[in-house]
Amino acid sequence: MIPSILPTYNRAPLSFVKGEGSWLIEADGSRYLDLGAGIAVNALGHANPDLVAALTEQAGKLWHVSNLYQIPEQQRLADLLVENTFADTAFFTNSGTEAAELAIKMARKYWYEKGAPREEILAFEGAFHGRSTGAIAAAGSEKMVKGYGPLMPGFRQLPWGDMDALKAAISDKTCAVMVEPIQGEGGIRPMADADLKFLRALCDQTGALLIFDEVQCGVARTGRLFAHEWAGVTPDIMMVAKGIGGGFPLGAVLATENAASGMIAGTHGSTYGGNPLACAVGAKVMEIVTDPAFLAEVNRKAGLLRQKLEGLVSAHPDIFEGVRGQGLMLGLKCKAAPADIVKAGYAQHILTVPAADNALRLLPPLTITDEEIAEAVSRLDAAATALETAPSSV
Repeated sequence: MIPSILPTYNRAPLSFVKGEGSWLIEADGSRYLDLGAGIAVNALGHANPDLVAALTEQAGKLWHVSNLYQIPEQQRLADLLVENTFADTAFFTNSGTEAAELAIKMARKYWYEKGAPREEILAFEGAFHGRSTGAIAAAGSEKMVKGYGPLMPGFRQLPWGDMDALKAAISDKTCAVMVEPIQGEGGIRPMADADLKFLRALCDQTGALLIFDEVQCGVARTGRLFAHEWAGVTPDIMMVAKGIGGGFPLGAVLATENAASGMIAGTHGSTYGGNPLACAVGAKVMEIVTDPAFLAEVNRKAGLLRQKLEGLVSAHPDIFEGVRGQGLMLGLKCKAAPADIVKAGYAQHILTVPAADNALRLLPPLTITDEEIAEAVSRLDAAATALETAPSSV
């Protein structure tokens, strides 16, 4: 008999009723140190008092009016994003998947309005852009697309980081190139700064639009407001979600005036996107994460965590292979199965997230303390030791 919740997730046997900063708490009071942050969503920790205050204040005034009317909170958040990024304009969604759909539409509409339609979008193997039909077609992996055909046409996937393949594939028929500066689901795989610069130059040469998917790596996660800033390049279109709402569902597409030129009245819409509740929280998040002192702390803590993780890898060479990533978006390349490490972590009351390429994702709240970093690595050490000493199943 099918359960009342559609069984599309293989959920862990954990149920949390409360969150405090970097901790999640079960009904019996059991506390778990959260290095997943809701998959990089709870960027400022659980029940952050500043976000709770922003949401509560707005909830007492107005929840929803739809985009038929002006929304002051939406305007404030848009102004903050435009002021602090490459973008000239923003459209608000409820999720990263919705942002991906608009990014695809925007790129194709741009070329249609120029009178020279281009449809092909180049993407990369290992990508994750969401679970809508357009987003899975962009990613193209068998796991994502099997059973859902026919897929939206016009996408081609290239080997990750292969700039020669990209140069051979791109042409005057290429609508856009879509890429995560750091692949999240793909295993915390950063694209080299030199490759991002090459990609920008190649798009400029061919006219193709450059789309960055910063749904997971954006909003201060890497120690800059957005990950592409480390490479000193900017996209034409960018997808944002997860951390921008600090736990409240919120996404956005940011774009230059040129890239967005085809999106006039009636070309796109959203009933809930940019609602007063989400945007009040998002504006508070932006106020916090754009503070240079906050970003400096993210980078300092990232260095501390990485140093301790390098020691963890050295102490458990049969479990771990190395550390990769940027800021507080780090991955442990594993020799053991990541799912086994996650499960061993449950016994030590620590939460991590598995990923492809045999990687374990560590995406703690950006507000994690030094003491919590030390405690987290201690618990990971205990989990690794437990795996090493477990009886062989062979």
